[in-house]
Amino acid sequence: MTSALDITRTVKPPRAVFLNFPLGHQTGKPHEPELQRRILLDALGAFETIAQPGTIVELPYVWDPNDRSWEERDYTKGWMPVPPSAQEADADDAERRARFGSPA
Repeated sequence: MTSALDITRTVKPPRAVFLNFPLGHQTGKPHEPELQRRILLDALGAFETIAQPGTIVELPYVWDPNDRSWEERDYTKGWMPVPPSAQEADADDAERRARFGSPA
């Protein structure tokens, strides 16, 4: 299961199910067990029926039709969004940010 379609297409898994939800929420929204159950059942059903290697099934669920701002985040410098103040401070910095072994 994935919510990063471009990355999934690049790595070419044998089969995948894509859900256009924010990263880390491939199984649905928090505190919505019925939605989570439907998503998981749909994903398992897709995995059973995918016959062509490399197939990516896109599930039809919508996170929030009025808010797609999470799709516009720039993850090119890492998986966590960079605060605007940090973006301005290091605009001339290297392409990649330093990584840390544990969360800040």
